[in-house]
Amino acid sequence: MSTSYVERSNLTLRMQSRRLTRLTNAFSKKAENHAHAVALFFLHYNYCRPHQTLTKAANGTKTTPAMASGLTELVWTVKDIVALMDPEAVTVQ
Repeated sequence: MSTSYVERSNLTLRMQSRRLTRLTNAFSKKAENHAHAVALFFLHYNYCRPHQTLTKAANGTKTTPAMASGLTELVWTVKDIVALMDPEAVTVQ
């Protein structure tokens, strides 16, 4: 493990999440909402988004980091993520 992996992860998060860029109105007013946004980003990044280098290594088969590590056998959709949610745990304010 080296710091370059951590720095790359931080850069990807900052570039793809508007909550972490400056001069934006998409900020979280509560730390809990911010934590949920970051968790949702990493869930999508690791389970839904095929990565080019992993796809190349799999001879053109779209591959996510979760597939490469053996956690799942298919590329998830956002519909699959929503299906994981507990409807009773969701509160609307």
